[in-house]
Amino acid sequence: MSASDTPAGRVDHGRLTRLLGDPGCAWLLDRIRRRMERAEPLTGPVILAAPTDGERAAAERLLGRAPGGGRSLSVRLDAVDTILRRSGVSPDGLATAVIALTGPVTLLSDARRREADAWHDAYTPLTGLCSERPELADWCEHIRVSGLVRRLARGPEAARALVAATATALRSLPADPAVSLPAFAARTLGDAHALDDGTPLATLVHSGIRALTGFPDGTGAEWRREAWASAGLLKDALSSTVLTLGLRGTPALDWATGTGEPAVLTLRQLTRTPPREAPAVVHICENPTVLATAADTYGPACPPLICLQGQPSAAALTLLRHLHSHRAKLLYHGDFDWGGIRIAAALLRRVPWHPWRYTTADYRAAAGRSPMAPSLTGTPATAPWDPDLRAALSELGVRVEEETVLDELLTDLAP
Repeated sequence: MSASDTPAGRVDHGRLTRLLGDPGCAWLLDRIRRRMERAEPLTGPVILAAPTDGERAAAERLLGRAPGGGRSLSVRLDAVDTILRRSGVSPDGLATAVIALTGPVTLLSDARRREADAWHDAYTPLTGLCSERPELADWCEHIRVSGLVRRLARGPEAARALVAATATALRSLPADPAVSLPAFAARTLGDAHALDDGTPLATLVHSGIRALTGFPDGTGAEWRREAWASAGLLKDALSSTVLTLGLRGTPALDWATGTGEPAVLTLRQLTRTPPREAPAVVHICENPTVLATAADTYGPACPPLICLQGQPSAAALTLLRHLHSHRAKLLYHGDFDWGGIRIAAALLRRVPWHPWRYTTADYRAAAGRSPMAPSLTGTPATAPWDPDLRAALSELGVRVEEETVLDELLTDLAP
């Protein structure tokens, strides 16, 4: 029988209140309740340092004698139990008397178990999400064990609502076509401000987006904006851009290509006035050094080249989808490291492309020509376009950046 189940009906409430319910006994009741919560025996002494005159007087009335004249006040719980039983004030003893005066006592072990069960249930919405989106399985497990939800939510009930809303948002991502962040929040969560910066929901959804798209860790407003954009959620239509060279189809692009200069296109431009024409083949690189060198080398004669500058932005995805829909063949090259593999895989999930010197054979050849290549670091990733590439990177253990193979890439771009 738990402490809260102890019967409290057989007590003389009037006499009990005068004896143990005196304000001078409040400290004693508190000590007894704490022992009951921990399922500890109600025996032995409890000691109060520096008691007041009122607390000494209350102890004397309870015990029927002076508790002693030392600086501290000591009361034996088994003596109080005996007094309550023999006097008929509480025939069932001290525990029953305390419950009658202060209410049911919950065992801490029971409370901890119930809280643990509630926290376990709070993560239930993740189960369905991970079943539907296997690519989020590692993130779901991280959320369960990292403590992030506990830091964001006030308790298990609030945590469950937070996790459920996060799962609802992530099920609808990536957004295709791209949409403004407030519009997505209003449509999906019923509140245009639900994903405003600083809210617990925005923090958790932002974390899930980075797991979903492979967007790298970082800090700052621009990093947060681009992470949202990687899932098609736009904080504005001007900050998301893509770097191009050799494209035609708008007056601005025609001018830039005619002068051999790179062009920066915003998402606003691409959604309002996309290129009117698409070339048969478009090369895509990860690093701007490749594009800048191509512009220096070939100028106006350079074939169409697009640079992602890391993770594909909403603008880049919009442009590449537009070109693909107009039957352009997209050829992609990136860094041979785990981050580069993740970027390429994230792009492949969104837009079909073919490898441009970006296979296992290309990596082995480039690594063999680069004896001073830096060591490979980070968590391994799978290359869906070439399943053997992961094993090759793990075996050789070096990273090959695009700048290392720049001459080969420029050869392919030669007019």
